[in-house]
Amino acid sequence: IIVIRHSHPHSIKIPGDITLGGLFPVHARGHAGVPCGEIKKEKGIHRLEAMMYALDQINSDPELLPNITLGARILDTCSRDTYALEQSLTFVQALIQKDTSDIRCSNGEQPIIRKPERVVGVIGASGSSVSIMVANVLRLFEIPQISYASTAPELSDNNRYDFFSRVVPPDSYQAQAMVDIVKALGWNYVSTLASEGNYGESGVDAFVQISREAGGLCIAQSLKIPREPKPGEFDKIIKRLMETPNARGVIIFAHEDDIKQVLEAAKKSNLTGQFKFVGSDSWGAKSSPILDQEEVAEGAVTILPKRASIDGFDQYFTTRSLENNRRNIWFAEFWEDDFRCKLTRPGIKIDPEKKKCTGEERISRDSHYEQEGKVQFVIDAVYAMAHALHNMHQDLCPGAMGVCDKMDPVEGRLLLSYIHSVNFNGSAGTAVLFNENGDAPGRYDIFQYQMTNTTNPGYRVIGQWTNNLRLNVEEMQWTGGSRQIPDSVCSFPCRSGERKKMVKGVPCCWHCELCDGYQFQADEFNCEMCPFDMRPTLNRTACRPTPIIKLEWHSPWAVIPLFLAILGILATLSVIITFIRFNDTPIVRAAGRELSYVLLTGIFLIYFITFLMIAEPGTVVCAFRRLLLGLGMCITYSAMLTKTNRIYRIFEQGKKSVTPPKFISPTSQLMITFILISVQVVGVFIWFGVMPPHTIVDYDEQRPPNPELARGILKCDIADLSLICCLSYSILLMVTCTVYAVKSRGVPETFNEAKPIGFTMYTTCIVWLAFVPIFFGTAQSTEKMFIQTTTLTVSMSLSASVSLGMLYIPKVYVIIFHPEQNVQKRKRSFKIILSDDKIPKKEFSQGTMLNVDRN
Repeated sequence: IIVIRHSHPHSIKIPGDITLGGLFPVHARGHAGVPCGEIKKEKGIHRLEAMMYALDQINSDPELLPNITLGARILDTCSRDTYALEQSLTFVQALIQKDTSDIRCSNGEQPIIRKPERVVGVIGASGSSVSIMVANVLRLFEIPQISYASTAPELSDNNRYDFFSRVVPPDSYQAQAMVDIVKALGWNYVSTLASEGNYGESGVDAFVQISREAGGLCIAQSLKIPREPKPGEFDKIIKRLMETPNARGVIIFAHEDDIKQVLEAAKKSNLTGQFKFVGSDSWGAKSSPILDQEEVAEGAVTILPKRASIDGFDQYFTTRSLENNRRNIWFAEFWEDDFRCKLTRPGIKIDPEKKKCTGEERISRDSHYEQEGKVQFVIDAVYAMAHALHNMHQDLCPGAMGVCDKMDPVEGRLLLSYIHSVNFNGSAGTAVLFNENGDAPGRYDIFQYQMTNTTNPGYRVIGQWTNNLRLNVEEMQWTGGSRQIPDSVCSFPCRSGERKKMVKGVPCCWHCELCDGYQFQADEFNCEMCPFDMRPTLNRTACRPTPIIKLEWHSPWAVIPLFLAILGILATLSVIITFIRFNDTPIVRAAGRELSYVLLTGIFLIYFITFLMIAEPGTVVCAFRRLLLGLGMCITYSAMLTKTNRIYRIFEQGKKSVTPPKFISPTSQLMITFILISVQVVGVFIWFGVMPPHTIVDYDEQRPPNPELARGILKCDIADLSLICCLSYSILLMVTCTVYAVKSRGVPETFNEAKPIGFTMYTTCIVWLAFVPIFFGTAQSTEKMFIQTTTLTVSMSLSASVSLGMLYIPKVYVIIFHPEQNVQKRKRSFKIILSDDKIPKKEFSQGTMLNVDRN
C-alpha cells in the first residue's frame, strides 16, 4: 500500500488492479472562507475506515474477484458541495486527453508523463447536495456512482442522474414513512423545518407532496434554515413556529448541527416539551445532536434506514492504531480528537493544557466508541460495486486470471447495467438490490428518544417501515414519561351535534358550530331540520319522535274546571229534581215549567261540555264537542231570549191596550225556543258534512326554542276561528237577550222574572268579555291549548252558574225552606178585572201581565 502525500495531500491512495473512488465528509464545513473545519469522527473517519475495511475483505475473498485487487482513491469533501466538486475532478483526470506535444525536456526530448489511475466507479458521497454536484460531473465521463447516505428524492431522476445509485432508500420513502407516522399519532397539523440545500428541501418537498396526495394532513408552516445562519436565526425560527402553537409536531429534515441549534433555541425560549419532533435519518439515533438538550428532545421520533451493527468492523476499527493504520492520512488527527491529546510533531510546540499522546491508547478502551449508523451502507456500497465488477468479469473474461483486455478500460455504461442487476445479501443479512432508478428498497427502523429515568436516557426502537408502517404506540413515551400521545391538530374533533365550518384554504382547520334549535347533524359538515313531528336527540345526531300529550284529568289546568262542572251538575240536578217534585206548586208554575226545564237542560249541557273538553280526543269525542259546545249555550239563551222577549212584548202591549200579545202561551214559547235551537243544530250538521270530525296532533303549539320541551298536542281539529263561529250564534242570542233585559228594566217590582234575567245577562256579558282577551291573548303561549281549554270551560261554567244562581236558586230556597210562601193566592180572572170599573186602567194592565206570567 502506498500513501501518496505529496501529489495528493488531501487523498488516500490504495493501489490495485481496479481503482474505486471514495468521497467522505472527513472534516466539517469551514468558516470564514476556510474550506474545511474540525474533523468528523463518526460520519467521516468511521465511514472512510468502513470502505477500507470492505476493500480488505473483498481482496481477501477468494470467491469474489479472484486474482483481482481493488484499489481506491479516497477524498475529503469537507461537507461542502463546491469543495467536493473540486476534489472529484481527480477521478476524471485519466479521462481528460491532454496535449503534451509542445512539452519538451531540457535535453529536447519528449517527457514521459505518468498517467493517473483510472477510477471505474465512485463510492459516495454522503450529503445529497454533494452527491448531486459530483453526479453532474461523473455522468459526463460515464463513471458509475453508489452513495451510502444521500437520500434526496431528486437523485431518483433517472434522466438527470442516470449514473447515480444508492444503497439507502430515497427520502420519498422516508417521507412516506414519516407521513404514516404522523397519521398513526393522530396528528393532522404539523410544521416542517429544512436545512437549505438538496437534502433538507427535497425531503420536505417529498413530505408535503405525499401528505397532500394522502389527504388529511396540513402544513402549518414550512421554514428553512439558511446555509450560513446569522446570529439569532434559530431564535427567530422558534418564534415563527410558536405562531401556530397547535402545530406541536415539527417534521425536521436538517443537518446534525442545525438540529442541535434548533433544540438549543427551544430550550432557551423555555419551550421544553412544546414541540414534538419527527426527525429524518440525518438525526437518526445519533447522540451528538441532542447532547445537553435531552429534555427538549424527549419524545422525538426519528427514522433511520434499517441497519445492523457490523461486528467485524468493530473488531477491525478498535484494533486500529497509529502504527498499523498509516494509510489513513487523517487518522492522526482523529487520534488527537478522540483521546483529547496532542501528538508530537517537529517544530510544533505542544499546548500545555493538553496531554501528550503516547500511541498506546486504544479505541473503545480509552475512549467512547459506538459504530456510526451508515457503516453498514458504506460496506454494502463497496460490495455492490465489487459484485458488479465480478459479474462483468465472468461475462467478459471467462476463465481469465486478472483483468482482461475487454475490461481495460472498464466501460462505465456497461458497468452501470451490472450494478443495477446485482442482488446479494449485504453485511447485515438483508438483500442489496436496486430498482430502475438506482434506488434501494425502503427499510426503516423507527426510534424514539426516551428518558425513562435520568440515568439511562436513550433511543428506543418503537417500530419499522417496509412499504407499510408497524408502530408500537404502547411503547412510546413523551415528556415526563407520559403515555398520552400529545395533540398536534389545528382543530379538535367537533362534538356530537356540531358541524364543521371549514377555514378557507386550510382543509385541516375548522370551527365547530352547534346544530341549534330543531336541527340535527346530518353529516360532518351539515345540519338539517328535523321533520315537523320530530325533535333532535340529546346529542343531536338524529331525530326522535316528539312526545304527544293531551290535557290529563289530573292536570292543574283540568282540576278547577272539573270541580266547577261537578258542582254545577249537582246543583242543576238538585234544581231539576226539586222542580219535578214540586211541579204543580205556584212557584214552579209561575217560573214557566216548560221553558224552565229547557233552560235547565241547557245549563246541564254547559256543565257537561267540560268533561268532553278534557276527555282524550277521538272521533266520537270530537263530534260531541262540536255538537254540544254551542248547543248548551244555545238552548239556555234561546229559552232566556224567549222569556225576555215575551216579557217585553207583554209589557209593551199593556201600555197600548188590554189585549194580550200573540205567542205567549207555553206551547208557543217552546216552539219559538226550538226554532232558535234548530238553527244551531243545522249549522253543526252542515259543519259535519263539510269537515268530518277528526283528531290531529299539533306540533306547533308547544314548540319552544328548547326542543327538549317540545310536545305534540293531541286535540280535535277545531281551529280557534271555528270555535268562535260555533259559539257566535249563542253569543248573538246572549247579546239579544241582554238588549231585551235592558228594555224590560222598567217592569214593576211585582213582576218577578224580568230583573233576575237582566242581572243574569249583565253578569254573563262581563264573563264573556273577560273570556275573549284571555282566549286570544294566549295564542303565542306554549301552554295555549291548556289555557284556552281552561278559560273556555270556566267561562261557560260561570255563565251557567250565574243563570242557575240568579233564576232558580232563590226559587228552590223558597220551595225548600219557606213552603208557606209557595201557596195558591186568590186569582182574579182576566174578565173580572176588565168588568171592574173602579180599578184604574194602569192597574188592569199590571194585573194582566202578572197573571199571564203566572199561567
